[in-house]
Amino acid sequence: MDTLLVAVFSSEEQNMKTEIQGELRELARTAGYSIVETVVQNLDSPDPRHYLGKGKVDFAKRMIGAFGATLAITRHELSPSQAMNLEKLLEIPVMDRTQLILKIFGDHATTKEGKLEVELASLKYQLPRLKGLGRALSQTGAGIGTRGPGEKKLETDRRQAQDRISRLRKDIDELGKRREISRKKRQASSVPLVSFVGYTNVGKSSLVSEISSDDLLIEDKLFATLDTRVRKAKLPAGMQVLVSDTVGFIRELPHELMESFRSTLDEVKYSDLLVVVSDASDMAVREKYSIVDRTLREIGAGEIKKIHVLNKIDLCTNERLRELGSIFPGAVMASASKSFNIEGILSEIGRSLFGERPRRKLRLTPTEFSSFMRFRGSLEVLSECYERELIEVEYVSSDEINERLISSISEEGRK
Repeated sequence: MDTLLVAVFSSEEQNMKTEIQGELRELARTAGYSIVETVVQNLDSPDPRHYLGKGKVDFAKRMIGAFGATLAITRHELSPSQAMNLEKLLEIPVMDRTQLILKIFGDHATTKEGKLEVELASLKYQLPRLKGLGRALSQTGAGIGTRGPGEKKLETDRRQAQDRISRLRKDIDELGKRREISRKKRQASSVPLVSFVGYTNVGKSSLVSEISSDDLLIEDKLFATLDTRVRKAKLPAGMQVLVSDTVGFIRELPHELMESFRSTLDEVKYSDLLVVVSDASDMAVREKYSIVDRTLREIGAGEIKKIHVLNKIDLCTNERLRELGSIFPGAVMASASKSFNIEGILSEIGRSLFGERPRRKLRLTPTEFSSFMRFRGSLEVLSECYERELIEVEYVSSDEINERLISSISEEGRK
């Protein structure tokens, strides 16, 4: 569908204008729309009546005629009255940025929970907009002091929407309880969880695929991954970890989606380590890193230990890489598409999770050794020596894992 982009920028946003327009174009492309022209207006804030000023509305209408656009997409979320007035003036359907992102989420959700979360977000967005529609409908056939057919229809639509929202929340809460059970089982296994987080379309899925040797869906689109996916991976020292591919972040993520996807985003809070992935070739990498950091704090994951990976370095010049090295000292540079420095990421994960781990030695009975083996994925076994009735094991592990190991063996011995 040939589409016109419409964007308002304040004076403080002028330096981000190109980046924001590019992101809006990419969102439109991901949703299947073809951008034919962009109309930009510099205003301190969008016009409260019809988003653009009247003169710019007339200009947008000429662009629609010249390029044959059949849809307009606005940079900001529109109020019900703004949307209705702008559609009337432009004489084509108008979609705001929130609707656009909701459509993309709806297209990409695959799990039951993901689909329910998208439907909930969509209904929460639509509910206040039923008011404007109701007013328009009630003007037809309604007398003074009476309720017209439009108002009755509005009441019915609102009640049905609210009932559906309540049911969706209950269903999502139920799925959240199941997720909680799975999380507790995972935590009891002592295998650390490493979540890959970052701005949308930075290559998180590609890195998780490389690290876990498991093919995930890889698409050059925003929000290709919406559902949390957990895979196993092996560190160079032999320990196992779980790696999680998560939904990408974006600036000004619509609050309806943030709230509806809270249960999915909450999974990040229970990670033992976060791998923050950035696109090294993106000139706005610093700003987007800040957006990711701010979003992590908003969902309660700001204090979790992190490492930073700069992906897509194959698209960078040597000068660019030196610049990034000074901006992000300590970041791991890698390329998922070229399978470059995947071992370096795994080594950094190991150092961050386990640090300097002392050598330890235990002499175990066969029963105790069974308890020990439950922690096999969280430590590195150096040697096993089998005697008549005991097994001597030399290993390295973190203090935390070792305490849990000894506690587990002691509990087994008391049974």
